Amino acid sequence: MRLPCILAVLLGSILTAMNLHAAPLASLYDYKVNSLAGQPVDLSIYKGDVVLVVNVASKCGNTPQYAGLEKLYTEDKDKGFVILGFPSNDFGHQEPGTAEEITSFCTLKYNVTFPMFEKVVTKGAGQAPVYEFLTASHPVPTWNFSKYLVGKDGQVIAFFKDKVKPDNKDLTGAIDAALATK
Repeated sequence: MRLPCILAVLLGSILTAMNLHAAPLASLYDYKVNSLAGQPVDLSIYKGDVVLVVNVASKCGNTPQYAGLEKLYTEDKDKGFVILGFPSNDFGHQEPGTAEEITSFCTLKYNVTFPMFEKVVTKGAGQAPVYEFLTASHPVPTWNFSKYLVGKDGQVIAFFKDKVKPDNKDLTGAIDAALATK
């Protein structure tokens, strides 16, 4: 009779020990993702930077925001600012392309130089761990080009809806304020 109880406790302990990612990690910089080229990237390389995480798509009415995002990145990257683009097919199936097609589109049409990552699910079943973290205390994206501003400490500072363009004063002001923090 005691053996089943002991086995249940032991099994529970093993499962608990194996479930390392049951809760969101403490910081954006604790996550590892794959680049659009399929290479592993440890987001800790951005520790100390201000990050704007954006779910992007190639066939969306907001797709021209790529140009503004690239301009913003180019202007502020030397100040410790980076944009991380995560393609997503969650909204209207507007990112159906392969990694190669997305890379080609972004490079040829918008000359994107900010880091791009593998296609992810931003909401619902199968939500990517990075988006689980981003949405733990901020809204889930409602469309492509939703933006999460992350501080130097890896914590989400603010969420900006998809219609907020990269040159919006609220967004650029929040970025400037985050860059000014120690």
